[in-house]
Amino acid sequence: MVGILVHGDNHFIVRGTRPDPATALALARHWSIIRIGAVTPPELALWTITNKEFRENLRWAVVVPDTTPHSPAVVQLLKELSERGILSS
Repeated sequence: MVGILVHGDNHFIVRGTRPDPATALALARHWSIIRIGAVTPPELALWTITNKEFRENLRWAVVVPDTTPHSPAVVQLLKELSERGILSS
């Protein structure tokens, strides 16, 4: 299953099931900082970033609160998902 994880003006296309809010926050924190050679913690290993997906394949959306606004592209994508009945949590 593929979805989008949005954190402020950053977003990740993610392969895995929809994470709960605490896990989504942990994923956003883990992926937002580049750590060369870092190993993904076991509790986050069920999710991976994917580089190429069709937007039609997205099945979930999770928005992690942040102080920066979403980019126009992410706003448009979340709107499209909402129109398909996929609401962000």
